[in-house]
Amino acid sequence: MKPILTAENVTMEFEVRKKLFSSQPLRAVDDVSLELMPREIVGIVGESGSGKTTLGRLVLHLLKPTAGRILYKGEDISQAGDGGLKVFRRRVQGIFQDPAASVDPFMNVYQIMEEPLIIHKLGNGEEKKHMVGQALKDVKLAPPEEFLPKYSHTLSGGQRQRLAIGRALILKPDILVADEPVSMIDASSRAEILFLFKELRDKHGISILYITHDIATAGYFCQRIAVMYLGKIVELGPAKEVVRQPLHPYTKALVAAVPSPDPANRFAERPVIPGEPPSPLNVPSGCPFHPRCPSFMPGTCEVEPPRMKDVTPGHSTACYLY
Repeated sequence: MKPILTAENVTMEFEVRKKLFSSQPLRAVDDVSLELMPREIVGIVGESGSGKTTLGRLVLHLLKPTAGRILYKGEDISQAGDGGLKVFRRRVQGIFQDPAASVDPFMNVYQIMEEPLIIHKLGNGEEKKHMVGQALKDVKLAPPEEFLPKYSHTLSGGQRQRLAIGRALILKPDILVADEPVSMIDASSRAEILFLFKELRDKHGISILYITHDIATAGYFCQRIAVMYLGKIVELGPAKEVVRQPLHPYTKALVAAVPSPDPANRFAERPVIPGEPPSPLNVPSGCPFHPRCPSFMPGTCEVEPPRMKDVTPGHSTACYLY
């Protein structure tokens, strides 16, 4: 089976102004390679500033990579003309972190759902009403007639996020890029939204790139996990293996920091990664994690960046311990 989406050695640099007449490059994504298979859910996990959201924007072609390529069904999207790019934007849809900011407050639910159909010239009046109603049912905003005249400010956070998912779903995309889709809604709605994504994957055969800082939900929800640190993927493998048998010291620290559901452990101190992530403007030499790493090996880790290596079949990491 061929991947539906491929990132090949993708790098993204931004110019950051330092003084009045000088600037410095900031490498937000650094030589990242990743594949997304049909019907697969891949999690991109990391702290704030790790580059995961920038990678998602590159996949959506909201940004053009400084180097490398992003292929959709084997074709480089940066080389697509206007017609090809419009088809791509229909087939690859984004769902963003803040549902209140991602929908127009001056449009009612029907207008929000109808807008993608108007842009892509899909359906006549009755067909549009049917497609809008079906999409609302798919995301559990039912009965649709009750929601169609409402405005987004009258909906709860979970309902607004379902509306954003429905708007993306109405175009019948191949890929959803979900950037922290549950981080700004209450805990009771998070599991429902994640379960909804799984239902949509099973029903419509959609592939999902799930961007999150929460490795626990990624372990539950995803089939594979890519862990990012300072713009690089430091570990990639099956979700259950990455969570239960993490290889990279950074991944181990992320897993160890997950709260335990056992009430007996409520007073136990969880280990914390020492220090703060370095500035992307001043990335350490060698392995970028070595200033915070409990397994740091002088004379090795700070000299050359480690390359990704398969430790077990399908489970790789960039660490000199292996």
